Amino acid sequence: MAPAATLPTVDARPQKDPRSIPAVPDLDCESYDSEDVLTQDIIEGLKNAGLCVVRQIIKPEVRAKISSELRPYTIDLAPTPGDFWPKETRKLTSMVSKSETYALELVGHPVWQTVGNHFMTSTLKDYWNSEEITTSVSKPQLNNTQGFIIGPGARAQGLHRDDFVHHNRQPYAESHTLGRDTSIAFFLADTPTTRQNGATRFIPGSHLWDYDILPSEEAAVQPELQPGDGVMMLSGTYHGGSRNQTDESRAVWSAVTTRGWLRQEENQYICNDVEKIKKLPIWLQRFCGYEMSKPFMGYVDLDDPIKVLHPGMKGDVDQFY
Repeated sequence: MAPAATLPTVDARPQKDPRSIPAVPDLDCESYDSEDVLTQDIIEGLKNAGLCVVRQIIKPEVRAKISSELRPYTIDLAPTPGDFWPKETRKLTSMVSKSETYALELVGHPVWQTVGNHFMTSTLKDYWNSEEITTSVSKPQLNNTQGFIIGPGARAQGLHRDDFVHHNRQPYAESHTLGRDTSIAFFLADTPTTRQNGATRFIPGSHLWDYDILPSEEAAVQPELQPGDGVMMLSGTYHGGSRNQTDESRAVWSAVTTRGWLRQEENQYICNDVEKIKKLPIWLQRFCGYEMSKPFMGYVDLDDPIKVLHPGMKGDVDQFY
């Protein structure tokens, strides 16, 4: 019998100093006068470390309203099935139609939307359409929405990347380039998130590693969060929930953005109450998936899918390209 294959450890990374782990950017929203500057700093932090902590990105009164709208749905949640998550974990889904405040203020947060647009917009340049050179831009879409309620005694989750759902594999890169990532996540703390109650472990810089490299627990860090603090993370970054050693649950709300031409991890068309989706701003309805990914993807009867929700609406005249 052939010996079992042994995966290389973190020290096998093909770079000059394989033990060099970048610091996690930790930004305080209240220290910024300009939303544009904050957004740019988040983008630079994500490119370098694969994640960025953003303090008080959601104001206390807004965070409290999101919580009050979502918490009733968590009361009767059954333990999450399977062994990917600890049995003490309860997960809430289909959240865009469960909380209008979550949809508008977290999914629709302008900083988050700009960051997602930066990393997840796809541009197909200079392809021939008959005798014309054409460029098509595919805008990002909502990938999934999840609430995590991690109960006392929950074990640590294994370190993993989230982009395996889109079959993404990448080689080692010296620095980040657009196109490497298939999704980006935004986690919002609803309760204090500490090392004792299982704050998520991340390996900064692992979004640039060769995907054959085994994650190392020694390289992981655990940012602690207060309610209203957020973490944004590129999906190629190794991370995992940690052991909850307290007698209280920790709660985190999240939203994930992906490319317009990839399949959504959570089927937004089926899982949400369509009548509630129709009450959201049109741009947010489109972000949920009721929009063409140019060129040509996602049409309904050769027309703009937003018309399924609003039959009398004028569609995108340039919807195909």
